[in-house]
Amino acid sequence: MPEANSPERLGSWTRLVTARPRLALLTALVITAFAVFAGSGVADRMSSGGWEAPHAESTYTTQVLEKEFPASQPNLLLLIGSRTASVDDPAVAAEAARITERLSAEPGVGGVGSYWQTKSPALRSEDGGEAIVAARIAGDEKAAGEVLDRIAPAYRGTRGPVEVSVGGPLAVRHEMQTTIQDDLLRAELIALPVTLVLLVVVFGSAVAALLPLGVGIVAILGTNAVLRGITEFTDVSVFAQNLTTALGLGLAIDYALFIVRRFREELAAGADPRAAIGITLRTAGRTVLFSALTVAVSLAAMMVFPQYFLRSFAYAGIAVVLLAAAAALILLPAALMLLGPRVNSLDLRRLLHRRGRLPGAAGDPGRRWARFSVLVMRRAPVFALLTTVALVLLGLPFLGVKFGTADDRQLPATAESRIVQDHIRDGFPGSPGGGLEVLAEGKASPAQYADFRDRIAGLPGVERVEGPVPGDGFAYYDVLPEGESVGQGAQDLVRDLRAESAPFDTSVTGAAAVLVDSKDAIADRLPWAVGIIVVVTLLLVFLLTGSVLIPLQAVVLNALSLTAMFGAVVWVFQDGNLSGLLSFTSTGDIETTLPVLMFCVAFGLSMDYGVFLISRIKEEYDRTGDHEHSVTYGLRRTGGLITAAAVILAVVMVAIGTSRVTNTKMLGLGIALAVLMDAMVVRSLLVPAVMKLMGRVTWWAPAPVRAFHRRFGLSEGEPARAADRIADEADGAGGRERDKITAGA
Repeated sequence: MPEANSPERLGSWTRLVTARPRLALLTALVITAFAVFAGSGVADRMSSGGWEAPHAESTYTTQVLEKEFPASQPNLLLLIGSRTASVDDPAVAAEAARITERLSAEPGVGGVGSYWQTKSPALRSEDGGEAIVAARIAGDEKAAGEVLDRIAPAYRGTRGPVEVSVGGPLAVRHEMQTTIQDDLLRAELIALPVTLVLLVVVFGSAVAALLPLGVGIVAILGTNAVLRGITEFTDVSVFAQNLTTALGLGLAIDYALFIVRRFREELAAGADPRAAIGITLRTAGRTVLFSALTVAVSLAAMMVFPQYFLRSFAYAGIAVVLLAAAAALILLPAALMLLGPRVNSLDLRRLLHRRGRLPGAAGDPGRRWARFSVLVMRRAPVFALLTTVALVLLGLPFLGVKFGTADDRQLPATAESRIVQDHIRDGFPGSPGGGLEVLAEGKASPAQYADFRDRIAGLPGVERVEGPVPGDGFAYYDVLPEGESVGQGAQDLVRDLRAESAPFDTSVTGAAAVLVDSKDAIADRLPWAVGIIVVVTLLLVFLLTGSVLIPLQAVVLNALSLTAMFGAVVWVFQDGNLSGLLSFTSTGDIETTLPVLMFCVAFGLSMDYGVFLISRIKEEYDRTGDHEHSVTYGLRRTGGLITAAAVILAVVMVAIGTSRVTNTKMLGLGIALAVLMDAMVVRSLLVPAVMKLMGRVTWWAPAPVRAFHRRFGLSEGEPARAADRIADEADGAGGRERDKITAGA
């Protein structure tokens, strides 16, 4: 049986991907064209919710209330403003009655009620200039959205003595979905040309620069087709499209950068195209495969959460990562086989250098990275300590994080549904939309209902109780909490309501109840997600390196690289710093699922760069057995490339971060910061410093573990004979080498 690193297996793969390159590219073109057709309209089938835990008490209660008491769960609000003195003016009241009657007759609309019917003070602004007509559009999000699109134009605008604006939860979600689609198109129009320019700067050759971009486009189009298929079976969040674009471009460019760069190196060393491809696949190609697996695992961990918002990112992330890797390992070698030395055509840097416009363009930028790594390792304790302390300090604001739920303030201040909610939030009594509903199931006497109502009213933090509203075997109470609708007081009230005994079954829903259930669901599954990421990462990095210490180092340093991102999320988006510059409204909290999403994505991307650096260090260490030289060599060969890849991915994420929806802005800018910190701080400073301090013990593994790795592991170079010999010597000496290096450090 050939070993995992055997030339026979690698030669077979090379022959497979280079035997018929034209046929491979033609097949890819046909598949891509099919993906364009299959993925068309995918955004229209996506949803803008998904933060709720589907089996939580609040979700069950909401579903029962929607069925039994449609008026209790309005998702459409018409804000009617009087153009005269007051909404109680007879002309205004008459026009409002006509609007209410007309809305009640609309197909698919039920539970219509208004201030003019009920005279409820909660439906009238405190200054008397505005009032509300509330209704519920039935059906799932897509069907309800279609009804909203049909009826909204007939109601908004000036109607005699009144001005009508359309809002409510359904309008907010619908406007958020369309805003994200528009923003995503703008982000792509920004990212693609800027990325192409950066690739030309990195490669010099315009031909080489187009190859990574082509791989990214194939991955994005293929993922859209996959998501279109998934929407046939389950809900998929529209936010996942942002991740598809970002990772499709970013990772495809990363993978293609390393493969094309290695191919050009081998051509420059005198290899013919087929031999160069063989070496490239055996080295950089294998690293790409491992990198893709580590990123995919980090994203797959979100599958353990019940919220489809998080699961959607797992669907999109796994698909785009695997498609990007497949395109880089199959289509890219076929293209390189056809191009051969012409991959260097249209070398713009060489042209500028000949004209004297680009001094030093012919130099080796890797030398600067080599000198830099020597400097870092010479002062390894200082760099390791200062870098770690700085990263920890940057992450301290996250200790004050407050979790909340996404609401209309995610939208820009000019969005119609946001304007409606702002008017209701600022001008109406109490906290409209922020109340809690308590569902009572089972028969009960009026006295029992009244007694339970009195006990609810006596709970701490209750401002007002309305109800019960009776039904067929059900009843419900409206409970208005004091203070913020999803603040800590409202969350405590949810728990108190659930603990209150009653002669019938009770359950609670509302914004604060959804938040409590969402936090509980995430806390319950988070250890599983983190455990999956850590265990599989440790295993994959071990298979790549054969060391038991490098995987631990990779996990710890990756976690450190995320501190700046989490600190910035709280300092900027929760506390509102830079809100004017970045054009968003701070709500004083962070949506509960966002840190989980950002951790999984950023950790995977950090592992992406970590694998590229470690694999090149490992390749040289296998060849020479010289630890410090290998670290310097690895940074010399990959430092500039990792930095360029990080800058390009950051550009894509910043383009996503230009979104007018706050969560998307936070996702894009936060991950851009994490990627830059990882590439420019952790990989450049912390990794070489820590590897210097650890010395050759970095590569240590017990003898049985090394035997396992020789049989099943993969590495980027030839079999690690020199490294194995040195590891055997260190192990046989009983750790004397490790003690000496530690004492010297």
